[in-house]
Amino acid sequence: MAAELPRLRSFDCSLALLADPYRFIGERCRELKSDVFEARLMLQPTIFLHGAEAAELFYDAERFQRSGAAPEPLRATLFGKGTVQSLDGAMHRQRKALFVAATAPESVDALVAETRRAWQRVVPKSPGIGPVSLYALAREALTRGVCAWAGVPLEERDVALRTRQLSLLFDGAAAGPVQHLRSRLARQRAEAWLAGLLESARDGRAPLAPASIAAQVANHRDADGQPMASRIAAAELINLLRPTVAISVFIVFAAHALHEHPSWRARLRTNRDRVELDAFVQEVRRFYPFFPAVVARTRREFEWNGHRFPAGRRTMLDLFGTNHDARCWEAPAKFRPQRFLDDQPGPFSFVPQGGSTVKGNHRCPGEGITRALTAQAVELLLDRLDATVAAQDFRVNEARLPALPREQFMLRRVRWVD
Repeated sequence: MAAELPRLRSFDCSLALLADPYRFIGERCRELKSDVFEARLMLQPTIFLHGAEAAELFYDAERFQRSGAAPEPLRATLFGKGTVQSLDGAMHRQRKALFVAATAPESVDALVAETRRAWQRVVPKSPGIGPVSLYALAREALTRGVCAWAGVPLEERDVALRTRQLSLLFDGAAAGPVQHLRSRLARQRAEAWLAGLLESARDGRAPLAPASIAAQVANHRDADGQPMASRIAAAELINLLRPTVAISVFIVFAAHALHEHPSWRARLRTNRDRVELDAFVQEVRRFYPFFPAVVARTRREFEWNGHRFPAGRRTMLDLFGTNHDARCWEAPAKFRPQRFLDDQPGPFSFVPQGGSTVKGNHRCPGEGITRALTAQAVELLLDRLDATVAAQDFRVNEARLPALPREQFMLRRVRWVD
């Protein structure tokens, strides 16, 4: 007979999770000697999963669904309401196809080219005065690049505004009540901006470039044959723009890794082997914290590893902890890019942007974009961005969502070198 799930004794774990979002699940699993446990989160019973075997369970579409899973605060800020992250079945496959097409290799190449031009525009030709945040530089460069790539008009006077709005969607959603409210407002305004653009394109008042990503979103039809409502279409367009701007987090961590591991900086500078560069980027994605967890909901009651899972129960999979699970990774607390030269990880042990497969499940289709833009930034940091790393606190603040070095990696006398 199946046993009940192990439970935490605390009445509600919300504050504990917010205080240590990246390590909370993994540490509780170690304490309980179980890859699954149950606790109240935001007063709702929630199941927590950890490790590759649990990740494979989590991505079983017969047992888990995304519809109704994400808490309302996440839907109102990070994802948007009615978007691909909350769909299942044929609706999910049809909507996901839009993102798979937008992230095809030739499309990624075009985005990389636009982003390089954006970096050249953002980084001054002569040394600036005073320290500059690499995080701020990266967010502006990525906003400029992704809007140009997607065919979204961006006037120079609006660059700072749109950078701030897109950034708040991932950098303010879980940063306290005031920042969360700012994130909600940014979502409303960004959706209104893009809904107006898409409506103008649909009625012919302001046509978009026919082959552009924005035009594809405007013309997309769901599995029921209907076009998306303009607000949902705007939210899906944001789901291409926002995650690209969020790669600024990985870019900062790549710079942090180059600083903390000078042997790899020298190795990449002297031998620009694409395989080694990609291994470095992959280890940045594994080692550093990005998304702490993903959420789903059980479709039905079932048993797994001797435990009973009730129907309709919200479930969270530990991404950071799974990427640091000693059962899958040798010396997981060490930064070792060479591990990706020796072996390629499985789809459930390496999950910085979700697990399983892209086309058939809910793994993020933007991983190719993340790898390409982070690799580009590493090369720019080595070859084109002449700067001095400022004296600062290099410790990573893991209580922050998303985590970042405490001073966001400050540079001095930054200039572009042709």
